[in-house]
Formats: sequence, structure tokens, C-alpha cells
Amino acid sequence: MSRPTTRPRLLVGSLAALAISASLLSACDAVPGEDRADEASGAEGSADAEPSSDPGRLRLVVGKDSDRVPVSRLVRVKAVGGTVDRVTVTSSEGDLPGKVHGNGGAWKATERLEPGVTYAVEARGTTPQGDPLTLERTFTAQALTLAEQTYASVAPLEGETVGVGMPVVVNFDVPVTDRARFERHMLVRTSPQQAGSWHWLSDNIAHWRPKEYWKPGTEVSVDLDVNGVDAGNGIYGQQDRRVSFRVGDAHVYKVDVAAHRMEVYSNGSRLRTLPITAGKPGFTTRSGVKVIMAKHRTKRMSSETIGIDHDAAEGYDLDDVEYAMRLTNSGEFIHAAPWSVGSQGNANVSHGCTGLSTENAGWLYRMSRRGDVVEYVGTDRPMTADNGYGDWNVPFGDYREGSALS
Repeated sequence: MSRPTTRPRLLVGSLAALAISASLLSACDAVPGEDRADEASGAEGSADAEPSSDPGRLRLVVGKDSDRVPVSRLVRVKAVGGTVDRVTVTSSEGDLPGKVHGNGGAWKATERLEPGVTYAVEARGTTPQGDPLTLERTFTAQALTLAEQTYASVAPLEGETVGVGMPVVVNFDVPVTDRARFERHMLVRTSPQQAGSWHWLSDNIAHWRPKEYWKPGTEVSVDLDVNGVDAGNGIYGQQDRRVSFRVGDAHVYKVDVAAHRMEVYSNGSRLRTLPITAGKPGFTTRSGVKVIMAKHRTKRMSSETIGIDHDAAEGYDLDDVEYAMRLTNSGEFIHAAPWSVGSQGNANVSHGCTGLSTENAGWLYRMSRRGDVVEYVGTDRPMTADNGYGDWNVPFGDYREGSALS
């Protein structure tokens, strides 16, 4: 996915005309305990107490420097004596939404700011005596380069149907060093509800999986409310991401490498037992739980991708390998291997992949989808959590400890 150069979330609006009433306006104030880079979006309380002789005023709270307001700021307008009745915040990029809280004590934005954008604030309120209060001001959010923003790509895709082993995969193009702050804004909702956890593989990669395989038919929504959130080291989130997907039938394929067979299950019922060949000595297929990462009707396979020259004794360069389904980053696939049909069911002769006849591979390919589970036994070479979608090889208690909030 290409990385956006702008944030398309806001609607186009116009700057409000500025008409400042000196008796009712104040500067862009910083209030002790409120000038934080990232604030929870809870309800506002009443404004600070003022002397009874103060006729009341409205105050814009954006920090000390109104020409360089942090994008992580949730802008406020507070009433000092009286109430806030209505606030509009407009810009060339569109309106900034918000809500009045605390019985009119304050208005608070519900979204963060866009880099380098100038905003115009127009607020209206009322004193305890019923007189009108007005505030009209402008401020500008800090400018950021793309190198100072991190964009999240998400799998599965919007509307995709996946298998019961598919984790939620989030890749950040710039490292997130304040993982805890970001994770508080990364929500996964499931119907029916299932316990699960985030697990950070690195500052750039976070996965979420349920405690057990997904229940077939589960509806999942992923809400990454990270636009403008402080990621640490001067980096901020770029653009919120929202993705919904569905879990399909429970396809689980059980491979016994030593016995050279694969048992194919759908929703608990065994459909077929297929003869296979797997990795020969020196190229042992990994045991453990793997998940189909991608499907290719045909794929070129070259030994150079695993460090073996084409011209070496174990070298190969195969065009148009049929019905290839990736299982690991390191290059293990299930695919059609018509050249090894004589060994399928009785010997392991591959370079680590699982080979099937063209007929069997085609049948399996057509019923499979990304996220289907393939459970391997029969070798002494273990699968690891970071080799593809290896999340299920970590006990859930240990997996949950990989959350920044554990």
C-alpha cells in the first residue's frame, strides 16, 4: 500500500472571519496539568474558579505557542464563569469535531490536529447573568515531515473473509517507541466476543490474536485511532485506520511429516487424507502451527531466495509452480509438485515445502483462504513466532506478555 502524503479524513471547510472582542477574549492559555501531548477523551469538569467580579470569559486551551500547537493536542475551549454553548473550529482541511462537557463548563475536540494546518475558532457562551460570551481566535498546528509520521498498514483487508488462524497484523513504516501510548488507541472488537491480546514483535510490527482459534463466523473490527498520537522520539501517528473482516469456516490441515500425509479438516470433519512429501535432510520442514499467508495460482520458485545458487547441486529455478500457498517468511509453501508424485506418501524429497499432486494441490487451493491453519508434527525443527504468522506457537500467557500494556 502506498503511503499517503496527506490525511484525507477531514471535510473541506473555510476559515472563520476574525472579530476579536477585547473585553471577553483571552490568550491561548496553558493550564497546569492539562498541557499534555496526549489526553484521554473523558468528560470535562467545570472551569477554574474566578473572582465573582469577573463577568465571565471563554478561554482557548492549546498550549503556550499558538503558532506551533502539537498535533497530539485535543483542543479545548473552557468557560471561566458562565458556560460554553457552541464551538466551531474550521480550517482549509475541514471542521474539527468536538463536544461540550461538564454541563457547559468546556468544549473538547474529539479528533487531533493535522500537521501545519491553521484553525479558526469561534465560540459562543453565556454568563451567569445571561449575557453573551464570544471568542474568536486562530492557531496553527506544528508542521511535520513524512519522516516524523508513522503510517499503519493493516491485514486482513477491509471486507476480507479469513481463516480461523489469521492474526490482525499491523505494520508501522516508522518505528513506534512509545508502544504503550499507541496500544491504548489500538482496539479490536469481536462478535461474538473472544479474549485476545496485542503482541509487539518489534517497534514496527504488532499482531493481535484471540486466545484460541477464531470461532467461525466471527465479525471483527479493528480501530486504530492513532492519527496525531505521540509515538515517541518526535514521531506522530499518520491517519486513523479502520478495518472490518469476517472469519470463515474452520479449515485446519494436519501434516505428519514423518508419515508423509496431510489430513484436511473443515469445521471439525475430516474431508480427505492426502499423500505429501516434505523437506529432506538438510532442508527439514518446521514443526508447529503455520497459517496460510498468501495464495498464488502460479509462482516462480528460485533456490537463490534461500541462498543456493541456481547452478549448485541443490539449486533450482522453477517457473509457474502451481497452487502455491505461502506458510512462512523463510520460504515454506504448500504447492503442486508433479515431479515428486512417486515420493509423495513415502519419502521426503523437497527443500522444505509440502508437495502434493497437481490434482490434490488444486483441490486444496480452491477450498483454502488466507488465515487457514496448517499444523505440522514429525520433525525436530521448530516453527518460530516471527516466521510468518507464527503467533500460535506461543502460549497465550506468554503472548499476552508481549503487549505493551501487560
